[in-house]
Amino acid sequence: MKTKTIRRASLYVALGMCFAGAVNAQSVTGTIYGQASAEPGTTIVVENTGTGLSRTIQVDSNGRYRATSLPNGTYKVTMMKDGQVIGSREGVSVIIASGTEVSFTSSNAANAVDLDRVTVKASSVPAIDISQVDTRTVFTAEQLEKFAIPRDIASVALLAPSVVKNDSYGVPSFGGSASSENAYYINGYAVTNPLTSIGYTTLPFDAIAQEQIITGGYGAEFGRATGGVISIVTKRGTNEFKGGVYSIFSPKATRGNPHNYYYPNTGNFPATDGKLLTYREKNTFWENTTGVYAGGPIVKDKLFFYADAELTRREGEGVAASTSSAPGAAGGYQDYRYDYPRWTAKVDWNITDNHILEFTGVSDVTKYSYDGFVYDYGSMGHGSEKNAGTTDKDDARLYIGKYTGYITDNLTVSALYGRQKIEHESSPWGLDPSCPYVSASAVNRAPGFDYSGCWSTSRVSVPGEYEKTEGGRLDITYQAGDHEIRLGYDRQDAEAFTGSEYQGGYVWVYGRMRDAQGNGAPGSPVDASHGVGSPGQAGGLGSQGYYVAQRYYTQEAQVKTEQEAFYIEDRWQINDGLMLSLGLRNEQFTNFNGDGKPYIKQSNQWAPRLGAVWDVFGDSSFKLFANAGRYHLALPNNVAVRAASGSLYTNEYFTYTGVDPVTGAPTGLVNIPVTDLGYSCAGNPNAVSANLECGQSPDPKTVAAKGIKSHYQDEYIVGFEHQPYEALAWGAKFTYRDLRSAIDDTCTQALGGGCFLFNPGEANSFYEEQADGSLALHHYSAEELNLPKLKRKYVAVDLFVEHPFTNNFYGRLSYTWSRNFGNTEGQLASDLDTGTGGQEDVSVTQDWDLPQLMEGANGLLPNNRTHQLKGTAYYVFNPEWTVGGSLIAASGRPRSCTSYYPTWPSPTAGIYNGSYYHYCGLAGNPSTNTAPSADYGLSKRGTHGETPWTIQFNVNVSYRPSWLEGLTLSADVINLFNQRVPTFYNDNYATSATQHNNLYGRAFNYTTPRYMRFTARYDF
Repeated sequence: MKTKTIRRASLYVALGMCFAGAVNAQSVTGTIYGQASAEPGTTIVVENTGTGLSRTIQVDSNGRYRATSLPNGTYKVTMMKDGQVIGSREGVSVIIASGTEVSFTSSNAANAVDLDRVTVKASSVPAIDISQVDTRTVFTAEQLEKFAIPRDIASVALLAPSVVKNDSYGVPSFGGSASSENAYYINGYAVTNPLTSIGYTTLPFDAIAQEQIITGGYGAEFGRATGGVISIVTKRGTNEFKGGVYSIFSPKATRGNPHNYYYPNTGNFPATDGKLLTYREKNTFWENTTGVYAGGPIVKDKLFFYADAELTRREGEGVAASTSSAPGAAGGYQDYRYDYPRWTAKVDWNITDNHILEFTGVSDVTKYSYDGFVYDYGSMGHGSEKNAGTTDKDDARLYIGKYTGYITDNLTVSALYGRQKIEHESSPWGLDPSCPYVSASAVNRAPGFDYSGCWSTSRVSVPGEYEKTEGGRLDITYQAGDHEIRLGYDRQDAEAFTGSEYQGGYVWVYGRMRDAQGNGAPGSPVDASHGVGSPGQAGGLGSQGYYVAQRYYTQEAQVKTEQEAFYIEDRWQINDGLMLSLGLRNEQFTNFNGDGKPYIKQSNQWAPRLGAVWDVFGDSSFKLFANAGRYHLALPNNVAVRAASGSLYTNEYFTYTGVDPVTGAPTGLVNIPVTDLGYSCAGNPNAVSANLECGQSPDPKTVAAKGIKSHYQDEYIVGFEHQPYEALAWGAKFTYRDLRSAIDDTCTQALGGGCFLFNPGEANSFYEEQADGSLALHHYSAEELNLPKLKRKYVAVDLFVEHPFTNNFYGRLSYTWSRNFGNTEGQLASDLDTGTGGQEDVSVTQDWDLPQLMEGANGLLPNNRTHQLKGTAYYVFNPEWTVGGSLIAASGRPRSCTSYYPTWPSPTAGIYNGSYYHYCGLAGNPSTNTAPSADYGLSKRGTHGETPWTIQFNVNVSYRPSWLEGLTLSADVINLFNQRVPTFYNDNYATSATQHNNLYGRAFNYTTPRYMRFTARYDF
């Protein structure tokens, strides 16, 4: 018999953190595998030392064994022969979605009893996992305590290679994908936001046992992510009763001051250049978290519980208004408060050693309130009379049940079912639906009128908003000789009732047409692209360029998405050193509008997954791995709210002669003439809607292209890991990602008006409504749609070096070089300046609306960070003192310059009137015979430099006094060197075709200033 030559057992359970592995993207279990004597009668006993769960595995004729679907925890592994103990390994850790090798080999089985026995800390895992083919990082609760990071799931994910922060949304980007393309799981159930896919349900940070971050290459079992996967496994009870209390305080006095916002030095605005825009220096807060936990046996070896409950409170104040705000702006100064009451509870029932039930409950609540006051930039002080405010609540509840059955040594069955509901409440202060909202900036107000009115707020949420999901999965694993066959089915339905509207149904928006010198331009059209004429045509104050728009905005819908898939996968152990993973997944997506009718149905989307891992030397010291796969993503629910469910979004333009001093509404209204260019609403030709959102639900057939393909991406990874010494591991990986298909909306003139969901950059067929009301199918080639081919690519090289925990020290350093380029970010447009961040209309971005918007769009994308350097480390001086820290450094985000489209010397019909195009300079205005500026021209995306490097270095020190066992006192400093740099700039060069923007180049969204965190906890 040929056996593997292996090193001493201490190497197999070498301490450290996995770099690459699991095929189980949201798996909540792990595997123990290895070599043993192939003599008849040899068995392996795997026992969970915390819960007593025990399994006995037969060693096959090749001397291999594999115990799959093991709950995370610490195990004892024993080799038995004819009822006698031959050898054992203690303190073996099982990490989620990972394999831990424990081998017992000898040239003579009788000598196996002489193998060294080792005891290893429960947090340890092998530095190199030769059983898996994907790319992922796993952090344990013990490590998270030492690395000094912000206490949230996203901040942990940023420690993984190729994961970058996207400040437009506060949600990370994985491998060049949009921040909405990730998947999030708690104990195996998807908790990604059911409406937009941006964000997730969270839980008490102290309840996290392990967090897994997968950046690519997972197997056919799982899908619905073209970015990355974050999987959380909660702590669980054991036979040892444990409990504790903790308090974490971050005082205001230890926080660095935020940066003020200043007008940029444009050279064109002497009155504002370099001056203060927004005072933020005192916008600080304090935060405190208090929690309690308990866990232990209800029935020893059978029934266990764990529960954690905590309350985090944050209170602060700050200036919300800028120097350009109207005097007395509502909520210009704010006192605010956040409360985050959260709890997690888990029950584990070992019915027998072969049948396990798990139940998990999670509550994630966010309460927010603020009181708003006038802020006076003259005195740099605020008023005492409240003039704005709100009280909001988001309440998420999650319940999960899971069964695992070890039917035979070779057959394992697991089934999971879960439900989640997120309810929203909003109560704006002083809400009066009978009083319409008024928007009137100082530069748009005609002199001599009181515009303050009686309004209190603008948009309000519809009552009873909620999102919910329901679903489950069935997985079967069968070991047939050298083949581990996996097959299964999963489904999740996501539903949302959501919407918003203006207070009273509409808002009055005052405006003024101005020339290059800032004077009234009554002859300039208000919105030529949609057929709206000039104010001077309607008289009244229009003769001075003044006008007002009555804007209706109502979005309300109960929408739903059904997602299901089945898969099959063969993990084929060709020989002792080579394993292949051959998988195939089939996805089905159906999206329903507010009337419950499907408007997109995508079936039989086949996704092959191929992977290989080679244990080069046969001793787990050198691993080569590679994988290739296709990954699909469903269209999120938010698309149906506007595109498919009869939203109302119209503007009707007037001139006026006066303003009601009580309501702020205009008087003496006269319509500004409208030429019907296909944007007028039926029944009111003066009301225009860019997307024909006139309040009627469209026929589902007319919403999207016939046979529309889903959003999907192909990915290829190859890499190696090497552990030349017990205290050193290193490796490298190359990744290539190619977005092959996406879904967005287009309003190109080639379609004759209206907007449709489609696959950008290729031929599409649309049902179009005819004059008699019938539908006709029209096919358009890519050339006829006049839009470029879709392009988003990501290439990266990841390097790492790791010192597993030996001699009281653990350390890891990784470097990533990457390029993320193309003409679309994907489902989002985070570089579209909306004033506070990127566009949040997932999968209905502005990018593909018009061909002109795509001119110059090909370049470095917003999630490109050419260089990333990340490190984690800790050192244990003695049982009382530990120090640790983390480093996250990344080069900046690409910058662009956008302006108006070049319409001079003649107008271009059907384009948007705004600084949205990849041109830089002043476009010129044909109506005033103003030529473009000398510096005007095409300005490719990402060619105007980049934001500064962001460097966050965090440190931690912990003291566990010997005089009081169970007490831990620790202090963390986040952003030790207080680096505060902008992560976003205003890229809009102009405010009109002939007017510079005095905010062009403005820096905002600065990195978080330094703060300290003090923790006291007592565990018993």
